[in-house]
Amino acid sequence: MTNKKPIGVFDSGLGGLSAVRVLKKILPEEDIIYFGDTGRVPYGTRSPEIITRYALDDMNFLCSFGVKAVLVACGTVSSVALDALRESFDVPVMGVVEAAAKKACEVSQNKKVALLATNATVKNGAYEKYLSSISSEYAFMGVGCPMFVPLVENGYIENSCKVTRLFCDEYISKLCDFCPDCIILGCTHYPLIKDIIKSSTKELIGPVSIVDSGEQAALEIKEFLSAGGLLNDTCHKGNVQYFVSDDTFSFCQSASVFLGEHITNVTKIDISDYSYKGKK
Repeated sequence: MTNKKPIGVFDSGLGGLSAVRVLKKILPEEDIIYFGDTGRVPYGTRSPEIITRYALDDMNFLCSFGVKAVLVACGTVSSVALDALRESFDVPVMGVVEAAAKKACEVSQNKKVALLATNATVKNGAYEKYLSSISSEYAFMGVGCPMFVPLVENGYIENSCKVTRLFCDEYISKLCDFCPDCIILGCTHYPLIKDIIKSSTKELIGPVSIVDSGEQAALEIKEFLSAGGLLNDTCHKGNVQYFVSDDTFSFCQSASVFLGEHITNVTKIDISDYSYKGKK
């Protein structure tokens, strides 16, 4: 059995493209619809009520394509609004929290797990709650990194970038007394500066395992679709369509950094046309 419906992916902006990159690699036969809510970015500084409302709109847009599953490639939405999305739509919805937390438990030896994420994700405590549900033995510490997203989206991602390293050292220094041996990157922007994070962590704390939340979520959605017999035939060549709620040119320019390839097939939509009015 196959299911030729597309997979939906959304994020507040560009970060979710790092998850799309993984999906394209591990599921080359799948069609993907990506929506970046670039007109309302960032989500990480918003209230839970606003984040949830935006997420419902984004999900409503993706469901207009008849998607078979949705990957919420946004740490903030995954932490704050995942339950609301699952209650409001009859489509399987997967976030980045659960898969990353599971992986962190697998790789941590000293049972001390840290999280680098947006302030909203850290404040919500979803990662800590999920880790605790796995085992009460794990200690957890989250650090809000509000400067990482704007640095990444403005291209400050080179390993030699002194500005990004400065902020990275500032955030990692907060973990020195905690001494984790595993750090979850709780925002899909962060993999683009993973090498800087690893270098800073090695110098300030020592070697640690890095868990990419977007990558783990992509692997989980593959497992889910495979188990349900919902994957496309392997002979099908997958296609990705990109949609944004603001300027397409700037998105195309920045998207290549996340995807490792140039794209042109980006369409601007008015997300207000998809305002969520309640479950039908």
